[in-house]
Amino acid sequence: MLQTPSGGADSGTAAADGGLMSIGTVLNVLHEEFPEVTVSKIRFLESEGLIEPQRTPSGYRKFSERDVERLGQVLRMQRDHYLPLKVIREYLDALERGEEVRLPSLGRQRDAGDGELLGDLLGDADTATGARIGREELLTAAGIRAEQLAEWESYGLVAPLPDGTYEAEAATVATLVAELGRHGIEPRHLRMMKAAAEREAGLVDQVVAPLRRHRNPQTRAHAEARAKELAGLAVKLHAALVQSALGARLP
Repeated sequence: MLQTPSGGADSGTAAADGGLMSIGTVLNVLHEEFPEVTVSKIRFLESEGLIEPQRTPSGYRKFSERDVERLGQVLRMQRDHYLPLKVIREYLDALERGEEVRLPSLGRQRDAGDGELLGDLLGDADTATGARIGREELLTAAGIRAEQLAEWESYGLVAPLPDGTYEAEAATVATLVAELGRHGIEPRHLRMMKAAAEREAGLVDQVVAPLRRHRNPQTRAHAEARAKELAGLAVKLHAALVQSALGARLP
């Protein structure tokens, strides 16, 4: 549970506003768990419909405790599961409607139990294929600088589409590259992973290609489901092989 500050000018303003907080106060509340969150990030999440703070007559944002709690949920799901914002929004909205929903996973699973390498890495969510995001949206979603993105593009880790936009999955890739960088793994070291991923994608495509060319629409739809299943198995196998290789190096 996120705790609001108990002192200072901002807290006095919050009390005067019936518990509502300024965006500066919200940053202070979130900073301990999310030190990299910025005002622009909060504004971006608002523009994406993840939160809906109140506005004063002069246009200033005022956040309730529920807004801050929801912000924490969004940031936590991005950090721990690398979920697209669309999936996060739909999941949280379903929870608020009182529906029983299971959290999908597109990335790492923190604190996974024995026998779970990375969970269901491709998840169960029906995420929109073909969804696109702009360059600024990608920078904000991944929390990176323009020069970082340019460097990663030079290594082929992230690539814009012909119209200058990016596939939504690029935000996941950028977030993971940034996380690996914080552990000392430089983007140039990841080119071999990119090459391996392309080879794995080629293998999956080779298996499902006959189904995709079929005249029956249901068979073609089955090809996409099969591709997703095979991709998930390939990712799990890759994770298991890495874990096995690391285990072999331990004394």
